[in-house]
Amino acid sequence: MEYLSGYERFLTEEKKASPNTLSSYLRDVRQYLDWLEEEGISPTQALHADVEAYTRSMTAKGKSAATVTRCQASLKSFYSWLIQIGQISENPARGLSQTKVERKLPHILTSREVELFLEQPDPSDAKGCRDKAMLELLYATGIRASELINLNIQDLNLRSGVLYCRGSKGVRSIPVYPSAVVAVSDYIYRMRGLITGPESGNALFVNLNGGRLTRQGFWKIVKGYATEAGITKEITPHTLRHSFALHLLENGASVKDIQTMMGHADISSTQVYVQLLDSHVKQVYNDCHPKAKLG
Repeated sequence: MEYLSGYERFLTEEKKASPNTLSSYLRDVRQYLDWLEEEGISPTQALHADVEAYTRSMTAKGKSAATVTRCQASLKSFYSWLIQIGQISENPARGLSQTKVERKLPHILTSREVELFLEQPDPSDAKGCRDKAMLELLYATGIRASELINLNIQDLNLRSGVLYCRGSKGVRSIPVYPSAVVAVSDYIYRMRGLITGPESGNALFVNLNGGRLTRQGFWKIVKGYATEAGITKEITPHTLRHSFALHLLENGASVKDIQTMMGHADISSTQVYVQLLDSHVKQVYNDCHPKAKLG
């Protein structure tokens, strides 16, 4: 939140913003910064896709098109100010549509699509073995991409099958299913030592130069395997997180338990998946019921 006071001075002293504009822009940016903090993303490291994900989350929570459009303007202004003071070089909020916002729910992979996706990495080499471990762990736990790349070796208890995910609001313990434990163990004990270097430290997942993997690098990995799997849906690391939540809900997990595992501060963020489940069930009904097919 260290940027908020500077942005307020910018709006007041340079832009001469009206009291209403000042109040709404600061509220929009404050809520966005709270969301970034929950996602483990620095404001200066946010990508265009992150800003899009945030505005989609507003829509999924029932925010009006007017509110979302105003927020987009607020974020463009905020990032323009960060460029002005030399904190970033490009505006990640540029290019967001300000036309009428449709209420879109997150993209979800079917169980079969998840299987295809997880089958793509070839664990016979160091990169494929690492990628297999990352993707299995992401789907097993539903953690955020930022949390995945910040994991250290000691954050996993492989014998107990538990991941300790450390965030700004504490540590949450998440079970890890056996095949994911096997994939991560294989990476740690067979391949990780082949790609680590002086900069690796305790980082669980490192790039091929030995440094900690970046979010941008991980996004490229996810996109690549989605293409190899023949998945045509729009897919991001968050797609596996959404799929994790919906698949748990489909199989009887409570919203409260899913909230705990996902680290949502507000249960309304988790309740989006109830709406998504209803939408999914309706789609399955329309696709599969012989009378529904007749139109």
